[in-house]
Amino acid sequence: MSRGWAVPRAVSDLPTPALLLDLDVLETNLARMQGLCGRLGVALRPHAKTHKSVEVARRQREAGARGLAVSTLHEARVFADAGFEDLTWAFPLILSRVAEVRDLAERATLRLVVDSAEAVGALAAERRPLHVFLKVDSGYGRAGVDPESAQALDLARRLADDPRLVFDGLLSHSGHAYHAADRAEARAAQEEETRRIAGLAERLRGEGIEVPAVSVGSTPGIAALAEAGPDALAGVTEARPGNYAFYDGTQAALGSCGPEDCAVTVWTSVVSSRPGGEHAVVDAGALALSKDPGPRHLGGRWRWGMGAVFPDLAAYRAGRPAADLRLTALSQEHGILSRPLPVGTRLRVLPNHSCLAVPNFPAYHVVRGDEVVDLWAIAGGRD
Repeated sequence: MSRGWAVPRAVSDLPTPALLLDLDVLETNLARMQGLCGRLGVALRPHAKTHKSVEVARRQREAGARGLAVSTLHEARVFADAGFEDLTWAFPLILSRVAEVRDLAERATLRLVVDSAEAVGALAAERRPLHVFLKVDSGYGRAGVDPESAQALDLARRLADDPRLVFDGLLSHSGHAYHAADRAEARAAQEEETRRIAGLAERLRGEGIEVPAVSVGSTPGIAALAEAGPDALAGVTEARPGNYAFYDGTQAALGSCGPEDCAVTVWTSVVSSRPGGEHAVVDAGALALSKDPGPRHLGGRWRWGMGAVFPDLAAYRAGRPAADLRLTALSQEHGILSRPLPVGTRLRVLPNHSCLAVPNFPAYHVVRGDEVVDLWAIAGGRD
């Protein structure tokens, strides 16, 4: 929705820094991922932690998505207030926030995630039906039960047998796909996730435990299945990529997309450029772009520094960042460019990590071409 000013309005009129969301690119990304999940025979439950936007979520739902995943209870409340009734809090249960879980579960289906006896016990003590996934380590190693462990069987049985809980099934995240060297390695990470979680599902069923759903996914992992056969996610019922809505510099480097597929950029201005100097300063620093350094594990293949720079709309639309210009360093509000430019020069910067750049702004300036057509709020709080 617009926020008190007439639209359309030229991008060149916007004060900087500003967060730009290209609506044409967004719509293409949503349709592409929805089509891919349909071909693979799984439901798409987008992870809203990337966009934190009711307007984007509505477009995902209209495209065919089923429910949403969120990373915080604040996000869950925002989407519940907007009428989204099927939410997965895809984060290990925080025991100190069970009372908030109870309140939210009164007005929406809130699916929780656990991987410990303590978390299962805390939910069972609530003595009311709560939906719960068992989190599985898919090879990433960050959280989740080992699918071959006795703990996996024990916790699954406790969840399935407790009459006060609703066992939704198994959930994992192939975060190690972000450490891939290329698209082939990202696909291998996704295949590992599918194999490990589907194997556990079969093990549980063999023990007489019903597993209603098997939920997987990361954007690089799922995107890497674009050329895979329809059985690539056999045993899986839903996928939860989130970054695909916008993509970013890291996703482009990993081969998940091209730079032209990245929907979010930061509009910035050169504010300092000393005569005879070797750099320029822009007003997009860490509190606009984050300090994510990008996929440094790619070594010399990573060439965009702290963000790829597009000199104009034509370069952005063509996916051609400036070859001789990059952001070399960021402080809180300052960005350092690799060569001088006239003060007042406007540029688009592609963040290395859109999920971390987005919450630095209160809203998206939604654009088609060089025209601003709307302003969409970002639910970036943590209350």
